[in-house]
Amino acid sequence: MPYAEMNRADLVIKKLSERKNKVLITKDNIPVASAPKALSIQGRALVKKAADRIRGARDAGSSVMLTFGAHTIKNGMAPTLIALIKDGWVTHLATNGAGIIHDWEFAFQGMSSEDVRANVHEGQFGIWDETGYFINLGLIVGAFEGLGYGESIGKMISRQYLEIPDVKDLYAEIDRIKLTHPEQCAAIFDLLSSVELFKLSAGYLRIPHPYKQYSIQAAAYDLKVPFTGHPMFGHDIIYCHPMNHGAAIGRTALRDFLCFAESVSGLEKGVYLSVGSAVMSPMIFEKSLSMAQNLALQHGRRIENHYMLVVDIAEANWDWHRDGEPPVNHAAYYLRYCKTFSRMGGEMDYLTMDNRDFLLALYHDLQGGEERTV
Repeated sequence: MPYAEMNRADLVIKKLSERKNKVLITKDNIPVASAPKALSIQGRALVKKAADRIRGARDAGSSVMLTFGAHTIKNGMAPTLIALIKDGWVTHLATNGAGIIHDWEFAFQGMSSEDVRANVHEGQFGIWDETGYFINLGLIVGAFEGLGYGESIGKMISRQYLEIPDVKDLYAEIDRIKLTHPEQCAAIFDLLSSVELFKLSAGYLRIPHPYKQYSIQAAAYDLKVPFTGHPMFGHDIIYCHPMNHGAAIGRTALRDFLCFAESVSGLEKGVYLSVGSAVMSPMIFEKSLSMAQNLALQHGRRIENHYMLVVDIAEANWDWHRDGEPPVNHAAYYLRYCKTFSRMGGEMDYLTMDNRDFLLALYHDLQGGEERTV
């Protein structure tokens, strides 16, 4: 007998407009011309080193990947991230499920970031209609269209609509491809279940995003630069909504993982920046690099001349260059990102710095501007 499950249809789901938000993107975004705070000697040196390595990587046609946690988006860094891909410095962006959500909420309503403590106390944290409804539906439609996680939401924001197929057309498509494309049939059935459960009408479902100029996902979609989303089941507020569909999450997230791995395969003489991501970035990187190395070795090549810069606000208490990996009885051993990246070959540096200051300083250096600090 299967375990009992909670029925999300029984939840009291409030409108997003009723939620108090802590970050307003029109007020809290940080323009690219903003000056970072004064950098330490080490900070200045590593920012310059990263910029030089990025220039070399772009000259060599190698990948430059920037992976970051959700706070980079909450901190208003969209203008700089957009500039980095628009100017061709970064070839791949990646974030976790929360990063996807904050970016969408900024584009949709210009605000994000709720009071977790207060709303959990009221049984309301994450239980908001539009965020759960539209992001989940965007992923279900995206899975049907063969898109990835970040690509699905980026397309929805950019176009400001979702196209809902007619039910008769969906059943006809299943009959046409059921013997040749069974997995695509499964994605169609996923969409059908949501269309019928939520009584969705065929045609264009208009979803205005009046602040989409602040959306990194939309910019990446328009520029055809991969922006991949790497969620974990149950980690994000969209799982609280009955529109949530596990199979669609799996289809789109798997596509993004494989897209990420493909970019990792281009990291010979390339650069990987991991900014404020304690778990997601190192975990997906190590599996992706192993697969990429497997394929490279089959062709007599090896990925070994890659540069990795890990940036976080935690103070470093171990010299990874001088002393190697710490013993298991040392606290530094459990600093996941440093431990993982130190095992990935190539060259790794760790920098203690706020993501806002790092990204601003890096972009200014790449543009060849004089360093200005406050």
